[in-house]
Amino acid sequence: MAVLVVGGAGYIGSHTAHALKRRGYEVVVYDNLVAGHAELAHGFELIVGDISDRAKLGQVLPRVDAVMHFAAHAYVGESVVNPRKYFQNNVLDGISLLHSVLDANVRKFVFSSSCAVYGVPAKVPITEDLPRSPVNPYGVTKLIFERALESYGPAYGLGYVSLRYFNAAGADEQGTIGEMHAPETHLIPSAFEAIRGERPALEIFGDKYPTPDGTCVRDYIHVNDLAEAHVQGLEYLNCGGSSMALNLGTGRGHSVREVLSAIKTVTGHEVPSRMAPARPGDPPELVADPTCAEQVLHWKAKRSLEEIVATAWKWTERTAPQKQ
Repeated sequence: MAVLVVGGAGYIGSHTAHALKRRGYEVVVYDNLVAGHAELAHGFELIVGDISDRAKLGQVLPRVDAVMHFAAHAYVGESVVNPRKYFQNNVLDGISLLHSVLDANVRKFVFSSSCAVYGVPAKVPITEDLPRSPVNPYGVTKLIFERALESYGPAYGLGYVSLRYFNAAGADEQGTIGEMHAPETHLIPSAFEAIRGERPALEIFGDKYPTPDGTCVRDYIHVNDLAEAHVQGLEYLNCGGSSMALNLGTGRGHSVREVLSAIKTVTGHEVPSRMAPARPGDPPELVADPTCAEQVLHWKAKRSLEEIVATAWKWTERTAPQKQ
C-alpha cells in the first residue's frame, strides 16, 4: 500500500514517514520545503511542490492509496499577527489539497489536527466531546479543516481520522531525524538553546497560574508515539473503521518547571531561565484524555518525559553547531 505524506519533510511528518516504512508501507513524501528540510526525507522519494499545485498533485495522487496531511503552518503567535498566512495555507490551500485527493479517487485521509481546536477547555483532562472553541487563528484554521472533513466524508465517501495531538516533543531514538524549526518556539529545544548559549535565557511565560508550581502544565508526547498513532489510524481506516477525531496524548501533564528539572537530570545542565509575562490565551493546563484513541486504535503512548528529553538531547548534540 502506498501513502503520500504531505509535509513529510517536517518534524512530525518525517517521523511518521519512517514509522510507515518500518511497517512495510511504500512512502512518497510531498513537501514545498518552505518549513521542511530535505535531509529529513532522506531515503524516500521526495516530490517538491505546494499543496495548492493541483497539476503536480494530479501526477502523484493516482499512485497512492492514502494521504496523510501535515502541511500546515503551526506557530500560534505568528497566527495572531499574520492570520492571512494561516488561512491561506491551512484552509484555502488545504481545501485545494482535499479536492485533489477526491479527484484522484483516494478515499483514506489522516489529518494532523491539534488540541488548539479546544481553546481554553471546559475541563481537564480533555475528552473529544468537549466544545471546540479555539482562541487563536491557528486553532481556528485546524477546526475549519476538521469541519470540511466532517462535511466531505459522508458526501463523497471519504474515510478520515483527525488526530488532535498535544505537545509533540523528542526525536527518533536512532538520532537520524529530529526537530528543526527556525525560529524555535517549543519548550525543550528552546531550553537546549539556552544551555548551549544560543539564546540568553529561556523565557518562562507566567508563574501565577492555578497549577501546583504556578507554571503552565502540558501533556508532552513523544514524536514517535505520535507517528505510530498515525500508522494505527491508517490501519483502522483500512479495516473499515468509521471516520472520527481522536486525542493523542499521554494523559499526564508536566509543568514547565518539571520539564526543566527533567532536562537537568538527563543532561546534567541547569537551564538558564528568566520569568516573562504570561501570554494572552495560554490555558493553565492542557492534558489529553487518550482513552478513545487507546480503545479505537489499540495504541498507547509509551515513552516517558525522560525519554523525550534524552532523545531530543541526543539529536541536539548531533546537529547543533560546535563551538570553536
